[in-house]
Amino acid sequence: MSWLRQSLFCSTAQNSKLFFKSSLHTSSSYSIYQAPKHYFDTYQVRTQLEKAGFDHMQSEAIVELLSQVVKESTDGMLKNVKMAAYKVDFAQMKSEIQMIEKTDFSIMKAENEKLAGEVLKLKQRLGEEISKTQASVKLDMSLEKGRIRDEQASQEINIKKADAKIEKEILNLKTQIESIKLQILQYMFGTLTGAGALFLGKSYTFIIIFQHYEFSKT
Repeated sequence: MSWLRQSLFCSTAQNSKLFFKSSLHTSSSYSIYQAPKHYFDTYQVRTQLEKAGFDHMQSEAIVELLSQVVKESTDGMLKNVKMAAYKVDFAQMKSEIQMIEKTDFSIMKAENEKLAGEVLKLKQRLGEEISKTQASVKLDMSLEKGRIRDEQASQEINIKKADAKIEKEILNLKTQIESIKLQILQYMFGTLTGAGALFLGKSYTFIIIFQHYEFSKT
């Protein structure tokens, strides 16, 4: 019966390799493994049994029994192999997830540090721009105040000049009025003097004529 043991051993070893590969493939692709229908060469075993003196029915029964035993043994081994493969895949997947999380955390940390640096640079630049703007505004305000003071001083000078000119014109006008008054008085005095002289002359003439008339009557 050494041929039977050898045949079963070879078929079991081959099936184990096949099941191990299939289980690895199953754990990776998450598909259900379909076990083969026969785990050894049933025809060869049945033929050897019949040559050893067993009849056809006995050979069929023995082959069926052996197939059942090999199937149960192989299924148990396949189950263990699948569990081991699942554990390996789970550990690998867990390691990959942790690695991805660490990588993502490192990338996020680097991005946050980069963003914080950019924000700090932006704050510094904004502070510099604000300082420049404030300095420029202060300078413009100082220049504007100086310009306004200069304009006010110039306007005050112009006003003083205008006041002096107006006062001078008023004095000139007063002088002209006084001169005109004097001329009018002189003209009136001359006119009155001439009128008085004329009146006295006519009065004297009238008196002479009147005296002459009175004298002629007598």
